Amino acid sequence: MAELKEGDQAPAFTSKDQNGNTVSLSNYTGKNVILYFYPKDDTPGCTAEACSFRDNYQSLLKHGFEVIGVSTDDEKSHQKFVTKYELPFTLISDTDKKIVEAYGVWVEKNMYGKKYMGTARKTFLIGPDGTLKKIIEKVDTKNSSQQVLDLV
Repeated sequence: MAELKEGDQAPAFTSKDQNGNTVSLSNYTGKNVILYFYPKDDTPGCTAEACSFRDNYQSLLKHGFEVIGVSTDDEKSHQKFVTKYELPFTLISDTDKKIVEAYGVWVEKNMYGKKYMGTARKTFLIGPDGTLKKIIEKVDTKNSSQQVLDLV
């Protein structure tokens, strides 16, 4: 699959959120969406990133953004993560890896010389018309929400 770039149509998806509700990208037509991909619930970098979005959530809403986090963790894991850190936004479970593959973030990683497949940390800003407005390749986990706000 070709790598997504700014101006491309955001790949459609439908999956379950932390509460078992079905969520589709089409539910957000007409809204600006921050779609952020992260490797794993309740790990240091992913927690810092989620808490950055949480702490600036009202400001993001004022700028017209909806926040959606995606990882390959299941709904139960997402529910615990949301509850533990009081996350006010939707987390989507992508256990079948269809969304991470569609967005090109399911990649080979390397830790301590061992290669494995995992989710690359990347943020996509999707416009009301469903096009990719911005792609943040190098996410600063502690300041992820500010990276978004700096672009608007």
